[in-house]
Amino acid sequence: MGARRLAGLSARALGWPPDIFWNATPEDLALSLGTHDPAVAPPSRAEIAAMMERDRNGR
Repeated sequence: MGARRLAGLSARALGWPPDIFWNATPEDLALSLGTHDPAVAPPSRAEIAAMMERDRNGR
């Protein structure tokens, strides 16, 4: 979901004043608007290590 759409939704649905909106993170907005997908897990330590190793080796 794009930033402009989240801004519009938060203004209408959440009634956030500008200072709250501008200090919110994208994650704050997504969670508040119910757009966070809990099925998508962050990468594990092993996955991060594998990505770092791939990047280090240029593959």
